[in-house]
Amino acid sequence: MNVLHLTALLGLTAALVARAGTEERNAWPVRVTEITAGGQTESWRALGPLLFEKPADGGGSITGFRPFYVQTTDAKGLTREATVLYPLFTYRTDDEVSRWTILQLINRSGRADSAPEVKDGKHEAFDVWPFWFSRRTDSPDTSYQALFPVAGSIKYRFGYDRISWTVWPLYMESAKHGTTTTSVPWPFLRITHGTEEGFALWPLFGWRDKPGAFHSQYYLWPLIWNNTTQPAADAPAGTPPTRAVGFLPFYTHERSAGFVNENFAWPFFGYTTRTQPFRYDETRYFWPFLVQGRGDDRLVNRWGPFYTHSVIKGLDKTWVLWPIFREATWTDAGITQTKTQMFYFFLYSVDQRSARNPALPHASTLHVWPVFSEWDNGAGRKQFQFPSPLEVFFPGNEHVRQSWTPLFSLYRFDQRAPDNVHHDFLWGAVTWRREGGRREFHLGPLLRIDSQPQSGRIALANGLLGLERRDDAGGWHLFWFDFPSKPAQAQTSSR
Repeated sequence: MNVLHLTALLGLTAALVARAGTEERNAWPVRVTEITAGGQTESWRALGPLLFEKPADGGGSITGFRPFYVQTTDAKGLTREATVLYPLFTYRTDDEVSRWTILQLINRSGRADSAPEVKDGKHEAFDVWPFWFSRRTDSPDTSYQALFPVAGSIKYRFGYDRISWTVWPLYMESAKHGTTTTSVPWPFLRITHGTEEGFALWPLFGWRDKPGAFHSQYYLWPLIWNNTTQPAADAPAGTPPTRAVGFLPFYTHERSAGFVNENFAWPFFGYTTRTQPFRYDETRYFWPFLVQGRGDDRLVNRWGPFYTHSVIKGLDKTWVLWPIFREATWTDAGITQTKTQMFYFFLYSVDQRSARNPALPHASTLHVWPVFSEWDNGAGRKQFQFPSPLEVFFPGNEHVRQSWTPLFSLYRFDQRAPDNVHHDFLWGAVTWRREGGRREFHLGPLLRIDSQPQSGRIALANGLLGLERRDDAGGWHLFWFDFPSKPAQAQTSSR
């Protein structure tokens, strides 16, 4: 059940600030502070949601001026992450490597200043997409500099061992697994040699051949093709090769051991028959609208766009009046999950339950965009936010939750246990919490009501005037000018 709870806690845990055992000092909108039982400042926020500081997981703190700057430091006070108007600028570092990026277009990574030498020596990379690419290591085999489209080489990126160009697209060369393809100019004239051989005058015709593996050819790409793929080395003796031919839009055909796929007036009419490694038969009419399929581990019943139901390898999906309603159910790692959507994101819910014992409490997430988001981990932890325009689009994105989500949270509810709940309205202007036998209400700095089993306090203007009750004093007593003492410096212990 612990796995279920950890998987389903998708809410604003990192964004909320109230903790069990803390006391609130409310001077809204100037500052709202959480004080520990020891009198230390654990977290604070000022100017509504804009300025803040709070503990970080594993020690350290998260501070910032939303949405302009957010910084995470570790228990030693070292900056580990920082964002500026996320996702405009992001910085991250650990004990070995530091990285920063501007919109994923300008990227730099290198050895952290305090890190020891890594095993393969210096490693620095700097890219300005799509024009400049560079990497510097101790080996010339993995170092490169490239200016696109002028000249240069990129090594071991984008799935290739090397990509080189000179005045692209006039000249380009790519190498992968012992095969080199030269294009002069790209993509029209291509010559391949090495472990594979080939020639192409795109889009008129082309061919590529790897002895013992495959032979492919096309004419008037992508209209006509004829491909042959030899069986794998571990295939049973006598296994026939896979043949695929096509003459679009009239006819396509693919056949291999235990498999036939044929289409007429592609892609509208066709069928698929499979006998190994599993049995499956499918018929298509006016694809993708009418599809009927049955097999050992799958079922497809599509009458689009009105109704579709499919079960493929345990993934059960249903569409009704696409894209109005969609539901999917699957089981993974002992957890059965059901995801329900209406118009993709206007209503989005996920329900998680134990596959072995469905009677156990469920964990759930519900987004009604942009009205609210609600989370329940099934173990007593619940959260709610109104409004919630971002969470459905960025589930689990901690940077969005720290930099942007609190700006929209007019109201939040956080239940850490049935006897530990916290309500927050207008970024701390009105708060109410219950922790065990204690009740605490704040109307900004104007009014505070604090009720405990053996004491009580009603204070105006943070202690300018009020009433107080203590059992040892006998009943309620009037006080004035009784302001709370200044808290100690903020701590950075784990939350």
